[in-house]
Amino acid sequence: MVRAADSETSVPERAEGRPKQPLPPLAVVLPGRGPSPAVARERRPAAPDGKQAGGEGTGGKRAGGRLYVIDGIRLLAALMVAAHHYAGTWRADRPGNLIWDRPVSEIMPTVFRVASYGWIGVEIFFVISGFVICMSCWGRTPRQFFVSRVIRLYPAYWFAVVFTTAVLIAVPGVWERLRLREVLLNLTMLQSGSAVPNVDGVYWTLWSELRFYLLFLVVVAMGLTYRRVVVFCCVWGAAAMLAPVADLHLLELAANPDGAWYFIAGLALYLMHRFGQDLLLWGILAMAWLMGQMELGNRIEEVERVSGWRGSVVVFTVFLLFMVAVALGHTDRIRWKWLVTAGAMTYPLYLIHYAAGTALIGRLRDTMDARLLIALIITGFLLLSWLIHRFVERPVSRLLKKGLDTSFARMCDAGGRR
Repeated sequence: MVRAADSETSVPERAEGRPKQPLPPLAVVLPGRGPSPAVARERRPAAPDGKQAGGEGTGGKRAGGRLYVIDGIRLLAALMVAAHHYAGTWRADRPGNLIWDRPVSEIMPTVFRVASYGWIGVEIFFVISGFVICMSCWGRTPRQFFVSRVIRLYPAYWFAVVFTTAVLIAVPGVWERLRLREVLLNLTMLQSGSAVPNVDGVYWTLWSELRFYLLFLVVVAMGLTYRRVVVFCCVWGAAAMLAPVADLHLLELAANPDGAWYFIAGLALYLMHRFGQDLLLWGILAMAWLMGQMELGNRIEEVERVSGWRGSVVVFTVFLLFMVAVALGHTDRIRWKWLVTAGAMTYPLYLIHYAAGTALIGRLRDTMDARLLIALIITGFLLLSWLIHRFVERPVSRLLKKGLDTSFARMCDAGGRR
C-alpha cells in the first residue's frame, strides 16, 4: 500500500557490530551476566515447523528502533507520482487536453522529461508495502492484522472520496463526476471488484494492496516464520508467472501478476533486514528485479507511453539497491524526527492529489506560471495531508480500533459460551 502506520516503521534493532543471523540468531552473553529473557528465548532449539520451542516465531529481538528513512522514501515516491500526474502523463501532453489545453512538453519541457518517470513511484510504494506489512505483522494474530489494516486505510480514504467528489462538483470540466451510487460504493474500497469506476484514478493501487493483504493473511494465520514467508514468495511468484497464460480469470485476479513481484521484493528485503542476507533471498530479489523490469516495459507500452524503458529500469534499480542498503542497516543512523511527519502525510497526499489537483490546474492554468502553479498545488495538498492525518486519521482510527476490538471480544465471548 502506499502508506504504513507510524508505528509500522518500528523494527528490531541490530546488535552493534554484527549482522543478524538467520534461524536462529546467535546469542551474546556479556561477562558476569546471564542472557536476557529475549535472548534466552532465541537460544531455544527450533521446532520442526520453523517456530522456536515455546511457540514463538524465529527472528531477531523485537526491541525499539525505527526506520526513519522509509518514511522519507514514501513521501518522495508520493511527490514523484504527483509531479507525474500534473506534468508528465501522455494525457497532459496531448494537444487540447483538458488539464493544460496544450501539450505540457511545450509549456515546460524539462519538467515534463523528469516528471514522465514519476509513475515509478507506484512500484516503489508496492515494494515498501511488502517490506512494511511483513515487518508490522510479525508476531501478530490475524485479528490484529485485520484491525491494523482497517484503521490505517479507511479513515483517510473516506475523507478523500468525499473531498474529491466535492472538488469535482465545484470545479467541473476536467473529470466526469460519478453517479451517487457509484460514489457510495467507492466508500467500501471494493469498487474494482464490482467493475465500478474509481472516484479518483489513483485508487487502482488500493485494489492491488487489498489482494496482497488477503493473500498474506493466510501466512499471518499460520504464524510468520522465515521459511513460511520464503515459501509464500515462491508460491505467489509461480502463480503470478502462470496466471497470464493459464487463462483462468480467478487465478489472475488473485495472483495479481502486474504487482506481485514488487510486493515479493519487499518481503525478501524485510527478511534480509530481520535475519540477514543469504543466497536464497538474493535469488528472490534478483527474480523480482527481472520480472519487474519486464513489467515496467509493459506498463510503458500499454499505459504510460511517455518514458523510456532504460531510464525506468535505472530508476527502479537504484531504488532497489537503496532498499538493500536499508535492509542491511546502512541507513540506521538516519534518525531525523521530521521524517515521521513526512511519512504520515504520504497516504493522504496520494489519495487526494490527482483528480482534485488536475481539476484545479484546469481552472487556474492561465492565472500564473505553470511551474509556480504546480508548486503551490503540491504545497497546498501537503498541508491538507497533514491536517487529514492530524484531525481525521488519528481520531477516527482510535474510534475504529476501540469498536473493532470490542466487536471481536464479543465474538470470542460468544464462541466460548457455546
